[in-house]
Amino acid sequence: PPQERFETARRLLAATRPTAVNLFAALDRMERTFRSAAFRDPAEIERALIAEADAIASEDIEACLRIGRFGAELLTGVSTVLTHCNAGALATAGYGTALGVVRAAVEAGAALSVIAAETRPFLQGARLTAWELSRDGIPVEIITDSMSGHFLSRGGVQAVIVGADRIAANGDTANKVGTYSLAVVARENAVPFYVAAPTTTVDLACPDGSAIPIEERDPAEVLSFGGMPVAPAGVGARHVAFDVTPARYITAIVTDRGICRPPFAGSLREAVRQGSLPAPPA
Repeated sequence: PPQERFETARRLLAATRPTAVNLFAALDRMERTFRSAAFRDPAEIERALIAEADAIASEDIEACLRIGRFGAELLTGVSTVLTHCNAGALATAGYGTALGVVRAAVEAGAALSVIAAETRPFLQGARLTAWELSRDGIPVEIITDSMSGHFLSRGGVQAVIVGADRIAANGDTANKVGTYSLAVVARENAVPFYVAAPTTTVDLACPDGSAIPIEERDPAEVLSFGGMPVAPAGVGARHVAFDVTPARYITAIVTDRGICRPPFAGSLREAVRQGSLPAPPA
């Protein structure tokens, strides 16, 4: 039956990314569409679901474009930016959040280069971010995650920008594991640390980072790469996929409704709840 198939698909998709709040918002929209079409024939249900999915994708691309236009000003005078994991077109419906800011700055005339942390164990930075940037003609170099402190301490990086999977009401931000360490080192070296995410990533029902569910994946993914073991047989491992960066380490959060600055409890709430979309810089 259509309802059983829909609920099975919803559960499967929800289980893929428990940390990412906007996934659940999209699934809720799809469920409302399904419920409203549930008494029609299967072909009508399918058309309604496809139309809603297309609308979600279009809205996400528009949000990314707005994030880019709002955030580009933060990279004025910046020659090198460091990023972690992938927050580009491959992680969104298109254009990207953190990489959207980089793209918008370059489109506005900035001469930017990017340092992409490789992002173990799946190497999203090396395999995805570097691919996107090189394809766009934006200079990019890959470093291992543990090299970030070296480059931040030598003055060669003027800003760090990352995406987010969930932002708590107080500004605490969950992102790919390693982000927290990067934020601490950036603060130690007086390098601005920016988060770029649509307001759908802000979870006002989540008071702080301690309430964000953190996904832990199969440790075997840490113990091998490309099917080859990288550790002695019988050794255990942990594979926490995300960590939470406390709001105090975040310089600003760039959203599709503008730039939010500390104290984030007020600025994020205002961004999420404002009735009309503010115009981004031309």
